[in-house]
Amino acid sequence: MALAGGLCAGPAPAQAAPAQKPNILFILVDNLGYGELGAYGGGATRGAPTPRLDRLAGEGLRLTNMNMEPQCTPSRSSMLTGRYAIRSGTYAVPYGGMPEGLTQWEVTMAESLSEAGYATALYGKWHLGSQDGRLPNDQGFDEWYGIPRTTNEALYFASPGYAPEHMAPEQIMEGRKGQKSRELKVYDLDQRRLMDAELTRRSIDFMERQAQARRPFFAMASLTQPHYPTLPNPRFAGSTGHGDWADMLAEMDHNVGQMLDAVDRLGLRDNTIVIFASDNGAEYIQPYDGWSGPWRGQYFTAWEGGIRVPFMIRWPGKVPAARVSDEIVHGVDLFPTLARIAGAGVPQDRPIDGVDQSDFFTGKSGKSAREGILVWVDNRLQAVKWRNFKLHFYQQDNMMSAPAKLPVPFLADLYTNPQENESKRVFASWVTGPMLKMIGAFEASVKKNPLIPMGTPDPYLPPAAARP
Repeated sequence: MALAGGLCAGPAPAQAAPAQKPNILFILVDNLGYGELGAYGGGATRGAPTPRLDRLAGEGLRLTNMNMEPQCTPSRSSMLTGRYAIRSGTYAVPYGGMPEGLTQWEVTMAESLSEAGYATALYGKWHLGSQDGRLPNDQGFDEWYGIPRTTNEALYFASPGYAPEHMAPEQIMEGRKGQKSRELKVYDLDQRRLMDAELTRRSIDFMERQAQARRPFFAMASLTQPHYPTLPNPRFAGSTGHGDWADMLAEMDHNVGQMLDAVDRLGLRDNTIVIFASDNGAEYIQPYDGWSGPWRGQYFTAWEGGIRVPFMIRWPGKVPAARVSDEIVHGVDLFPTLARIAGAGVPQDRPIDGVDQSDFFTGKSGKSAREGILVWVDNRLQAVKWRNFKLHFYQQDNMMSAPAKLPVPFLADLYTNPQENESKRVFASWVTGPMLKMIGAFEASVKKNPLIPMGTPDPYLPPAAARP
């Protein structure tokens, strides 16, 4: 998609972006709970130390209040578009029977960075459309390899009576910009075990090629672990002696270390932004369920365990090392932040919910550029966070529970009640004032820019643009 007319000219002042554009290595993992890594209280306590990730956490900024949307598709949509997924019709994991994923009208971070001269690639899980026209190479990535949907489909082959003629198995695919993607092989349980090692290898190969070409790159290593079934690579199976989950954690740490070593070997360390994050909270499905650390709940819910995730960013000489912050940040902020740093543009013809966090990340400001977030679960505004307070409008204990509208919203102080225990309800109703302003601002924006319904086919044009 051409961005002309839809973007500002970028953060125009020349001094706003460095003369040499930084590379971006974005390592995104799937359903890693807040408490899994050593730097977040896990690691050895989960059966496997995570030395490479812990070291990365100390080499830059580590956030303790990074928030994502609570499901895979919405979180990936929000990070790549800078918009709450409710706006894009991507507010829930798709289950088939309708067009799925992002419409071509949406502008992604990859498209913006590509327009700014970056080589772009995604290796791994996509989950934002599985048909030609809505695959990564249709949404700004020069090349991609991975799975269009999600890892649990590898379990089809272990299901009694599985009939591929009624439900085709997921395929591992690859594609290049301007071409149709092609199917390579079936994503079964054997391939599930091998996938992340292959994604790591391809990510490194991409960085090597761009380093040789002296071209800035955006490499999105969208790893599939620890999404269920949590099965480690055969090289790591049994390596910890503490089961598949710990073996997977050791494998993840190793894979990240391999990519970091490649950055160093290529002489790119000082000019490469490395981001590590999880797409949402901990895995829920047993026996693969993860750990949310001090927080309540897991993914598919508005509890902190569903939305608060590990996040670290390293950029030597720009992002101060050994810094930890509990300031609120949301996944939607990544697009405007990275666009500002890279000298790229952000769409001006639609609401952008993300805010530029470059001053906060680089230490020029000790405060986040936001004080609160809206928390959507499916198409419901389930909660609002503002500073250390959180207001729940629905009760939903886990992904299997039906949401129940609360007659009186439940207000929690996350400092004194991190588990969001209903018996510790706060009655300081003054804090609902700024929360209601946030909701009002969102609702006002929807009146001017209606939400895109889930299942909307291409071509899509917003109602105002569609008028003669």
